[in-house]
Amino acid sequence: MLNESVIHVKGIGEKFCQQLVDMGIETIEDLMFHFPHRYDSYEIKPLSELIHDEKVTIEGEVIGEPSLTFFGKRKSRLVVQLQVEQVVVKAVMFNRAFAKKQLNQGDAVTMTGKWDQHRLQITVSHYKKGTAKSETSIQPIYPLKGSVTNQQLKKAIRTALNQYGEYIQELLPDQYLLEYKLPNRTQALKQMHFPTSFQALKHAKRRFTYEEFLLFQLKMQWIRKRTKEATVGNSQTYDQHKVQSFISSLPFPLTNAQDRSLREILDDMKSPYRMNRLLQGDVGSGKTAVAAICMYASITCGKQAALMVPTEILAEQHYQSLLDMFDGLAEVVLLTGSVKGKKRREVLEKIQEQKADIVIGTHALIQDEVVFKDLGMVIVDEQHRFGVNQRRILRDKGLMPDVLFMTATPIPRTLAISTFGDMDVSQIDEMPQGRKQVDTYWVKDNMFDRVLKFIEKEVDNGHQAYVICPLIEESDKLDIQNAVDLFTNLQHYFEPTIHVGLMHGRLQVEEKDEVMKQFASNDIQVLVSTTVVEVGVNVPNATVMVIYDAERFGLSQLHQLRGRVGRGASQSYCILIADPKGEVGKERMKIMTETTNGFELSEQDLQLRGPGDFFGKKQSGLPEFKVADVVHDYRALETARKDAHQLVNSGALETDPAYEKLNQLLTEDHILSGTLLD
Repeated sequence: MLNESVIHVKGIGEKFCQQLVDMGIETIEDLMFHFPHRYDSYEIKPLSELIHDEKVTIEGEVIGEPSLTFFGKRKSRLVVQLQVEQVVVKAVMFNRAFAKKQLNQGDAVTMTGKWDQHRLQITVSHYKKGTAKSETSIQPIYPLKGSVTNQQLKKAIRTALNQYGEYIQELLPDQYLLEYKLPNRTQALKQMHFPTSFQALKHAKRRFTYEEFLLFQLKMQWIRKRTKEATVGNSQTYDQHKVQSFISSLPFPLTNAQDRSLREILDDMKSPYRMNRLLQGDVGSGKTAVAAICMYASITCGKQAALMVPTEILAEQHYQSLLDMFDGLAEVVLLTGSVKGKKRREVLEKIQEQKADIVIGTHALIQDEVVFKDLGMVIVDEQHRFGVNQRRILRDKGLMPDVLFMTATPIPRTLAISTFGDMDVSQIDEMPQGRKQVDTYWVKDNMFDRVLKFIEKEVDNGHQAYVICPLIEESDKLDIQNAVDLFTNLQHYFEPTIHVGLMHGRLQVEEKDEVMKQFASNDIQVLVSTTVVEVGVNVPNATVMVIYDAERFGLSQLHQLRGRVGRGASQSYCILIADPKGEVGKERMKIMTETTNGFELSEQDLQLRGPGDFFGKKQSGLPEFKVADVVHDYRALETARKDAHQLVNSGALETDPAYEKLNQLLTEDHILSGTLLD
């Protein structure tokens, strides 16, 4: 019934129906669950309780005649003096000249707007004659589109609830409603649209927050369980003695966090199910060492291992470091787009005949021509959520390897739970001993000359520097230093003694690789770049990271960029050139100078920017919740995850009648019909 078109709701004609469809509201259920995005409160409070700069509602009596001033084309300012609790309050209205005739001395009025405590003034956004008694104290404000008004939508929702309210089905079992003190679904829905009190609204929001998180986590846990069950017989019984011997041969002891993550991964490898795990660790925390040990464990089972990275230069760097690590213990080969002709044929042959134990490469690794004999482990480094298509390609090759993703973006626990809910997560949250912290400074633009002299001094000492800026070419919209201009300026400043290079996202892959090779070999001493330099490249000789217009970046991105330096034995420096206007920007710069802990920074970034901006809007991968907020409602998220895990893994979801509605909803959902697993 609720899946029928909104045209069946009384009072909705064809024109209004089409307007609603344009807003994404097609069914009666869509209409009922189109929630307000905020609520205006018309609760009258004493003047002494009003908060400066907040939206408030006051009642008063007009004293004297309102004063009207015109300025510019069709612009006006109306000032009305009100007597409120024996105090004179000034009410200011912009571009409402008509109100002068409506408001007369002695009239009682109710006005809502922004309160200025210091001037005893309200800037009015909404007013009505008479007292607030006849006004609803909490007014829902809906997201709208086109010519649909708030009043129209509110009326349609009220009619839909009256007409079809009896068909709303409860999804949550009584046990959860009682345990978490949640209202039932029908009550909560009515309170979301027509709240009787702030307390009732709060409970309704709590209910839908939990419901959204539970449904999402059930999907994640269900997919996870089904993926695991589809891969029984995937156990890798590695040689513990050999693996321990390999760990002992490393030139450094593992940190506690590395050791803990390693145990979690090795346990996954031994289990009969296919591994799907995320390993997060700050830049320099030692993820590669953990990856090497896991690949070696797979080799001791007689299998092959592959490491996929985003760029050729990174593949070459990993290849060199793993050759040193596996000295004689394993055959390591490199396969990238640059490996051509006879050399390529030889590498492909080695992979097919299992003469190659470990294959390092870019996405070239999953192309048709690459045939593994027995692939046991795939490790994907940096930013590649190894997607459904890639898994399908491996499966079509008859391969079901354990998969480990690695990222140097420290993701807060709340985001890791929601974004990677279908994966297990391991964290390396401590740094190896003896690693020098990067000294971070925040300076204003007028100190740029001093920064350049500092770069010069570091280069004279044999070191190198990055200079990062946000845009490639000049933009009228943003007054930001851009890479091309900056490159030209620095060339004039430093040459002929210091070579300056330029890198940005519009260069071809080969051009980027060439620039990075020149920088890695110190043919370029100062590299001007946009943020494409963020991922992975290891230049231990670079000791200075200058970030222009640093206020334009989030904390996590700044931290990633800072992680490009401090990779060698010398002391390194990060200099943020920024002149933030707002408090949030200033706070970000301050936090950057005070901490180098990526996980701490990511939590702060989440608080300051919200989840939508954390990964960047496009690739955030976050589900869009209507009511829930992964930052502020993290306790509900943890609870929902725990409940979902218990329901799915105990089998209660499918066998206990109390969960019948939840199970039915999930079974009907196309996500669970196999599309995500194909």
